[in-house]
Amino acid sequence: MSRLIHPVYFPSILSYSLMTSGDKILFEVSDFYEKQTYRNRMYIQSANGKQMLPVPVKHTHTDGKQLYSDVQISNDFDWQKQHWRSLETAYRTSPYFEFYEDDLRPLFEKKFRFLVELNLESIQIVNALLELEMSYELTKTYQKYHDNITDLRFLKNAKKEPAVVKQFPPYTQMFLDRHVFMPNLNILDLVFMEGPNAVSYLEQIRTLWQKSAQSPS
Repeated sequence: MSRLIHPVYFPSILSYSLMTSGDKILFEVSDFYEKQTYRNRMYIQSANGKQMLPVPVKHTHTDGKQLYSDVQISNDFDWQKQHWRSLETAYRTSPYFEFYEDDLRPLFEKKFRFLVELNLESIQIVNALLELEMSYELTKTYQKYHDNITDLRFLKNAKKEPAVVKQFPPYTQMFLDRHVFMPNLNILDLVFMEGPNAVSYLEQIRTLWQKSAQSPS
């Protein structure tokens, strides 16, 4: 069965695990853009705790009626350099940062016009790092309901996590000497800490999901 999900900026571990299940992915790009979602932000673990890295977008006067596919990134300041420095500061001493940094850095040097383009490329890069294949298409029109498709669009919500996240098994993270384990951060947290073993962890998350109620908490 196909899965309907938003392409977001370096997806959360749960979202990424469900994208790489082997099912065909339909990326939702035809709905209206909403603020405060994973579409333009990711969360990392820093020395000071959970840190949000937002992608600035251009403001419009459309009263919330701008299509996701039309949202443009605001490049008035070098937010990409800021994001890269934050990742370096947080993960430079992690087991796999140096192993992957040369493949990741170009994303933070390339200028993107549209948010969707950035998000799709962030997903493609992680696929390449983990040597995972993903078959996907983009929606052409918005549909509230889809037949014979698993609708995972609610996962874009950055403010409300599915209950299954509380069951995520811990893996070694940075700064555990001062912070508790933080489940479901962006996929790079897992990649930097676990490297190729991230694939096995993602399989565990899919198994947990299948056993759960598969609904938001």
